[in-house]
Amino acid sequence: MISRAQRTPIGEWWWTVDRLTLAAIGALMLAGVVLSLAASPPVAARLGLDPFYFVNRHILYLLPAIPLMLGVSFLNPHQIRRLSLFIFIVSILMVAATPYFGPEIKGARRWLVLLGVNIQPSEFLKPSFVILVAWLFGESAKRPDMPANALSLALLLAVVALLVVQPDFGQTMLVVLVWSALFFMAGMRVVWVAGIAGIAGIGLLSAYYTVPHVARRIQRFLDPASGDTFNIDIATESFMRGGWFGKGPGEGTVKRLLPESHTDFVFAVAAEEFGIALCLALVALFAFIVIRMLIRAIRNDDPFTRFAAAGLTILFATQSAINMAVNLHLIPAKGMTLPFISYGGSSMMSLAYAMGMLLALTREQPRAEIMAPDLAAAGSRI
Repeated sequence: MISRAQRTPIGEWWWTVDRLTLAAIGALMLAGVVLSLAASPPVAARLGLDPFYFVNRHILYLLPAIPLMLGVSFLNPHQIRRLSLFIFIVSILMVAATPYFGPEIKGARRWLVLLGVNIQPSEFLKPSFVILVAWLFGESAKRPDMPANALSLALLLAVVALLVVQPDFGQTMLVVLVWSALFFMAGMRVVWVAGIAGIAGIGLLSAYYTVPHVARRIQRFLDPASGDTFNIDIATESFMRGGWFGKGPGEGTVKRLLPESHTDFVFAVAAEEFGIALCLALVALFAFIVIRMLIRAIRNDDPFTRFAAAGLTILFATQSAINMAVNLHLIPAKGMTLPFISYGGSSMMSLAYAMGMLLALTREQPRAEIMAPDLAAAGSRI
């Protein structure tokens, strides 16, 4: 047991970090391993791999993800800004390179192969982008003459342009939604609301008329008879087949029919084998993390910390909601992982990095540290 009297870095971290949120994230990680055991063996068998290939790799990704999250949670806001700037620069260069050097998968180029490892740079771009935008809005709150709106908009347009080239409209939508939420927190004017809504509408219409697979997904969502809806129909039916308590571990059929049951549709596997009760428990864990982190963000007096913590929380919440909504056929199908539950190395490491920053930003500050800036300011006036 770590004593409060211990002034070691680990002791200070333990008594200032949000341990309940940390436990909830750990519960999600554990649920991800269990659901990987349930969902991935049939997928591996279809590909001619060892039945536990994806399970082993899921655990392998968790091994560095956990210390990464814990390590980042020790950082202070200044260190987080510097780290995010570095990761943003590297990520945006890699995203720009994917259309030229990345392998084409299902008509898109979103991956790079480095030293035999597949990396999706856009996953790491998202949390670092949130921190930079929060930095701009935070500085604008302190210095109103700073052109934060224009700079953040330029940053957004650069990121959106690179993501659309891949193309990756799911990540584009996610980035725009988080940016809009932060802009709203920063005091968005009505004219900006109208402008952003208009640009988003034009972008959606352009994607609908110029990108065939986007048009097909929207058409299938609006009119199921217009195309093949087998995957989403099976995923939706799994919630009814599973009932409240499921058919039992290993007894589901959806994982044998869907090619992405271990990634995009792992929530449907959970519903069929473990029931709606487990799905509600997962939703409760996500909701607990989101609500608790938003409350802590709102209570923070530092503008950057408040914007950054809220932005990372909204990013986490929106990604979770999109995945679950697709499984329930509430929105058109879009490949988006369920945080810490779905299989995916880039997603796992990116989420660990983002949640580590969130834990760091929401750590409790000792009263002496909170009063230090005020005392210093008072001393300078004397």
